[in-house]
Amino acid sequence: AGYQGMGAQTGGRVVTAPHRKFKKNAPAWYEERHEQQRKAHSSRRIRVEHGIAHLKNWRALARHLGRREHMSDIVQAVAGLLSHQQSASLSRSFRG
Repeated sequence: AGYQGMGAQTGGRVVTAPHRKFKKNAPAWYEERHEQQRKAHSSRRIRVEHGIAHLKNWRALARHLGRREHMSDIVQAVAGLLSHQQSASLSRSFRG
């Protein structure tokens, strides 16, 4: 059934650990499933890592000396600037 001790943090969903990988002679279906799960996990993880990297590039987190309640406004402003920057570079790449 999985570990159920974090119900409040996961919205009631059950967190289950992935199946342990075979050491030798894994069936083909298992290798395919393992590869799909690995790619799905890494694609979710890279979005978060890129978001954190963009915040670090703008140095919003390192220079923040203000009050904590204003931090979400700063993060949203950086995200908006980044979104605008990416859409502008994307439109330039389509034109040229």
